[in-house]
This record gives sequence, C-alpha cells and structure tokens, in this order.
Amino acid sequence: MNPLPDDFTLLQVVPALQTGGVEQTTLDVAAAVVRAGGRALVASAGGRLELGLVESGGEAVHMPLDRKNPLVMLANAQRLKALILREHVSLVHVRSRAPAFSAIWAARRAGVPVVTTYHGVYNARSAIKRWYNGVMTRGDLTIANSDFTRDHAIAQHGVDPQRVIAIPRGVDLRRFDPATVSPERVAAIRAAWGIEAGERRLVLLLAGRLTRWKGQGLLIEAMARLKAESGVGDILLILAGDDQGRSDYTDELRRTIADADLGDAVRMVGHVTDMPAAYLAAHAAAAPSLDPEAFGRTAVEPQAMARVVLAADHGAVRETVVDGQTGWRVPRRDVAAWAAALTTLVDAGPDARAAMGAAGQARVQALYGVDRMTERTLQVYAQVLAERA
Repeated sequence: MNPLPDDFTLLQVVPALQTGGVEQTTLDVAAAVVRAGGRALVASAGGRLELGLVESGGEAVHMPLDRKNPLVMLANAQRLKALILREHVSLVHVRSRAPAFSAIWAARRAGVPVVTTYHGVYNARSAIKRWYNGVMTRGDLTIANSDFTRDHAIAQHGVDPQRVIAIPRGVDLRRFDPATVSPERVAAIRAAWGIEAGERRLVLLLAGRLTRWKGQGLLIEAMARLKAESGVGDILLILAGDDQGRSDYTDELRRTIADADLGDAVRMVGHVTDMPAAYLAAHAAAAPSLDPEAFGRTAVEPQAMARVVLAADHGAVRETVVDGQTGWRVPRRDVAAWAAALTTLVDAGPDARAAMGAAGQARVQALYGVDRMTERTLQVYAQVLAERA
C-alpha cells in the first residue's frame, strides 16, 4: 500500500553521487518514490551514480553541495529554496552535514518538512564539532541507519528518542542474488583480477574505497604477520576500491605490500562495478574498519551472496554479523587477532564456510532487504506529512 499523497515530490540532498552507502541508499529511496507514483529529485554535485538515478526515473539537480565554504553554503541555501518552491517539493530529506545547514534553512523558509538521516558516527572532540554534527538531528524527524547509530545520536545530542527512528540500510536482494549471476560474469571478474583457472588459494575480498579507516593497511599487516609466522600460501587478498583522487594512502599501501614481499598475495584491483559477481569470485569477505561502522554494507552485501565475513567487532557489525554463525567478529585494530582470524577462516574448510554463508544469506534476506528499508522510509515521510497537516 502506498502511504504517500498523489502529488508527492521528494527532494533528497547529498554532497555528490560518486560511490558509497549513503549515495546508494539515496538512489534506492528515489526509485521507491517513483514506483509509488511520486517525483524524486536529488540535488548534488553529480557523479558516476547519476546515471542510475535517471534510469530509475529520478531527476538530478546540480549544485556545489560538496563544498563547505560558508559563502557557498549560503548560496546553496538560496538555490535549494528556489528549487523547493519551483518544483513544489513536498518534503526534503538531507543525508550529510554540510548540505544539511543549507537544506534545513531552505526547507524552513519554504514551509516544507525535513527528514534527516544520521548516517555516521561522527567524531566530536569539541562542543563546536558536536553542535555541527547535531545538525543531523534538527529536522522534523531523524532516521538512523542502525540501532548503534540511533543510540549514538541520542546520547550525543540529547534528542527526544521518539524523534529518532532506526531503519537499517537495505541491500538490493534482486541484484545481490547468487542465482542471477552468470558464470561468465564471475569469470570476467577473476580474469580482471589475474586469477588463473587453477588457483587453489582462498580468495579474500576487501571491498571499499581506499581510505585509512577502512582497514586495508591493517589487513596487509595481518598478512605480513601471518607470512612471518606460518606463510600466506593459502590466501589471496583482493583490495577492491579506488582512492577518489587521494593517492597518498594508495602509495603507502603499495609500499607496505612491497616491503613485506606480499606482491603475489595481495592485489589492488581498483574500482569494481559488478559487486555481486565480485563476491562470488571470492570465497570470503573482510570488513576490518578501524572505526565503528554506522551500518557497513561491506559486511552485509557479501552475506547476501552467501559469503562468510570477517568483520571488526564494533559498531553496527554487532547487529549484522552473528559471530561464529554468519562470520567471525575480530577485535578491532588488533593485527595479531586478524592474523589468527585469517588462519581460522582457512582452517574452517569449504563446507563450514558454505554453511555459514547460507546462514548469513537467510538472515540478510529476512532483515536487510532494500524493499523493507524503502517501505519503512516512505512510511516515515507519510508520518511527517501527517504531523505537519
């Protein structure tokens, strides 16, 4: 049942549409609104995911919303207000802090309600930074992308718990379905990674943009430790993701791999578009983030593809990975523990890994489907509209 009014127009506001969980969720919700008969606008600085937005029936609006310059933010506020009035926007949904200042001001001046999504566990080492982060709780209602994030937002900002709703991010179970991925797609991925047909090693995939907190360096250190202790002949680590122009960390990773003589055991393969096939091209996935994940798609998507996961034991991972059943949770930032976890992963054997993968797939299908997420999000929109009416 569609809870939205017939003339509903949604405006989502994000910095850009390059890659990432925030951006994919934006596209998922836009597509759901269009299917429900509404219009879905997304204001951003653009990016590679824009084509997917348009293909689903959404509409892209370009603004420099990836800028934090106060003068640019003020100009963006005026642009957004004009857009809201011109396109008869019913509700604004903002998903990032800097553009939130512009979007909330614009929505208030235009007289339309605002929903915010608290997507991350933002650092707050000062009262000013806590105030800055708190903009994500200043809408009519706040969506948190996990129970962990909801608890954090309430504790940090003293917001009324009734005004913060946890809606976990959703995985597109039609896209992330092993039955729909052809052997040719998997073979193409493995060929692109340089994996020969007779490869006998366990292929472990760490998917995520190349940034320090995602833990690529930690996992390389664990591989080096394992090599020093017993060898890494049974593991091939694939690092999939790009640095989005920030090359210093990429260069550091390459040096670390070379210094540890891991050139044959660790491969950096760049951005991967066909992630369902990528997970099937691997035997297991890793999510070794150094800081808590507010949700963490890279721990959930591989489970949807029936792949066992090694994940850092903090944040929302404690909700999405059942230790010893759908994967293993590993103490964060602990190189020795990660080296031991790699050994456990190999020693478990293919049958045990397959059984755990099947358990993870069933759990994701029950709890983390994108349809469940978008349905609950549209219900939030209807609730906020009703309260305003």
